[in-house]
Amino acid sequence: MLRNPRTLLILAIGLVVFVVAILGGALGKAFGLGFLGTPLAAIAIPAEPMHPDVPIITNTMVATWIAIVVLLIVTLLVRSRLTEVPGRFQGLVEVVLEFFLNLAESIAGRERARRFFPLVMTIFLFIVTANWIGILPGFGTIGWIEDTKHVAKHHTDDTGYVDKAHIEVQTFSGEGPVAFMLPGSLGNDVTIKEWEENPQDGKVAGILIPYFRGANTDINMTLSIAIIAMVMVHIWGFSALGFGHLGKYINFKEGPIGFFVGILEGISEIARLISFTFRLFGNIFAGEVLLAAMIFLIPLIGIIPFLGLELFVGMIQAFIFAMLTLVFATAATTAHGGDHH
Repeated sequence: MLRNPRTLLILAIGLVVFVVAILGGALGKAFGLGFLGTPLAAIAIPAEPMHPDVPIITNTMVATWIAIVVLLIVTLLVRSRLTEVPGRFQGLVEVVLEFFLNLAESIAGRERARRFFPLVMTIFLFIVTANWIGILPGFGTIGWIEDTKHVAKHHTDDTGYVDKAHIEVQTFSGEGPVAFMLPGSLGNDVTIKEWEENPQDGKVAGILIPYFRGANTDINMTLSIAIIAMVMVHIWGFSALGFGHLGKYINFKEGPIGFFVGILEGISEIARLISFTFRLFGNIFAGEVLLAAMIFLIPLIGIIPFLGLELFVGMIQAFIFAMLTLVFATAATTAHGGDHH
C-alpha cells in the first residue's frame, strides 16, 4: 500500500498540513510562529444576547428555534411524500421510528410504550438535532462585538470600582458592523486600560458575542427539558396508579422504615432532575469548549477528529436522556411491589 504513489502523495500532503497547523497555532507561537492562530474565543456559561438592546433574545434561543424549524421541515417533507413503497429518506425515518418503538415496547410493554413514545421520541429528536446544529460553521464564530465599556461594566464590583488593568479584550480589524480577526493575530490581546491609553486606528477592541450557540449549552434549556420529562413521568404515574403513586413518597403504613424510604424516593426524584440537567449541559458545553481549544491549538485540522466525536456524543446524550425518561415513566406507572408479580 505504501508503494502506491497516490497513497504516498496523500500521506505527504497530510503530514505537511499537520506540521503547518502545529507551527501556525498556539503551539507554534512558543517558537515565534503562530502565523495561523487567533486568540482563544471568550467562553461564557450564561447565554449571551443577540443584540445589546434586546437582551431577552439570546443566541441559544435562536439556536432552539432553528432546531424546531428543521424538525418541522423534515416532518412536513416526510408527511407530504408518504408512499406505500418508501424511498430512501422515508425508509430511513421509518427505520429510526421502528427501532425506538420496538425498544420502548421491550422496556415498558406495548400499551405503555404507545403512551410514552411521542414524548420520548420528541425529546430524542430535539436534543440530537440541537446538538448537531451546534457544531455547524458559524456557531460561536460569527457575532457582534461587545465594546470595552460594556465589558468593564460586567467586572464592576459593589463599590463601582473596575480594575481595567487586568481585564483582557481582543482586537478586531475593521470598524462598524463588519469586523474580523485575521489569522496570525494570536497574542494581540490587550487590557482595557492599554486600549484606552493607546487605541489603534482601523481596529476595535472587545469580546465577540456569537449570534449562534448550541441550544443545550444553555443550562436553562436542559433544565426545561428535564422539568417537562419529570412532570410527565408523574402525570403518567398518577393516571396509572391514582393516589397510589403518591404513596411511594408518603408512606405511613409500613412504619418508620417505609416513611424514610419514601423520603429517600423524594430525594431521588430531585437528584434525577439535577442529573438530567447537568449531564446534558455538561457534556455539550464541554464539547463546545473542546472545539474552541482545538481551533486555538491546532488550526485547520485540529478540530476535524473532534467534530466526529461531537456528532457521536450529541447522539448518545440524546439517547440517554430519552431512554432514562422512558425507564422512569415505566417505573412510575408500576404499582409498589409490582416487581413481585
